[in-house]
Amino acid sequence: MTSLILHNYDFSNFAEKARLMLGFKGLAWRSVEIPPINPKPKLTPLTGGYRRTPVLQEGADVWCDTRLIARELERRVPEPSFFPAKTSGAADAIAWWAEQQFMRPTALYVSGINAEHMPEGLHEDRAKLHGLPVPSIEAVRKAATRNLHLVRPQIRWIADMLADGRPYLLGNTPCIADFATYHVVWFYRGRHIDCRQELAPYPRLLAWRDRMAAIGHGKRTNIDADEALAEARAATPATPRPSQPQEGDPQPGQGARVRPADNAKDWVEGEVTFIDAHEIALLRNDPEVGEMTVHFPRLGYDWRSAS
Repeated sequence: MTSLILHNYDFSNFAEKARLMLGFKGLAWRSVEIPPINPKPKLTPLTGGYRRTPVLQEGADVWCDTRLIARELERRVPEPSFFPAKTSGAADAIAWWAEQQFMRPTALYVSGINAEHMPEGLHEDRAKLHGLPVPSIEAVRKAATRNLHLVRPQIRWIADMLADGRPYLLGNTPCIADFATYHVVWFYRGRHIDCRQELAPYPRLLAWRDRMAAIGHGKRTNIDADEALAEARAATPATPRPSQPQEGDPQPGQGARVRPADNAKDWVEGEVTFIDAHEIALLRNDPEVGEMTVHFPRLGYDWRSAS
């Protein structure tokens, strides 16, 4: 039985990125369906309160955020690579743009077009996540119109990258830039109302989208959340790798708390067990599952010394 468990839900675009990355590495994995909105009572014991989707689990270790999940999968299965040397730098910059600048207006556009067809409570939940007041359905619809003018030029940028006939954004093989951009494009399939007409003027973009989709999800097996909790309860966190702290970083053994560096308000607190330029891992004890190590990326996340 595969040891990897992905906590996700089917219409999450970031979960789609993770599913496709697992497929690219040719991995078998197990899937736990989690709620798209809070509360998430069978995820919280594993993460200590981190609520975003997806989360990758192996035993008593969990990895948060697809940027770190990509690095963990790469560490385990180096080939084929998300990070080939020939695309280094450019690929990371494109991935950052896709997830930090392209994704948000896309989500507001697609969700706004589908304002009355999204799961109950989703608009309220996402507003709270970003520290905003709960919007009316009419406000969500208006946001779609405003954000369409932001997404159209960015769709054109993707088409321009592919205009010379290259199969992938930076050459002949997919890299992290493709996975980060694809999952935003994937979101245009919408929910009840399809938004893919925005891609129709760009046949090479559509062909790239279809090549990425053809990578597939590897071998997926659905399991119940209680099985994942039982595995965490029966396991102990993996022995951490040697740390490489940067100037000013907390040292292994010190207390720290971590959260996403946007409008997230919930900290995860624990003892630092590993830290380097890309990752910070916290050991915490949960009354339901015992000791867990929660791994976070550094970029896009904030840490503080524990009080």
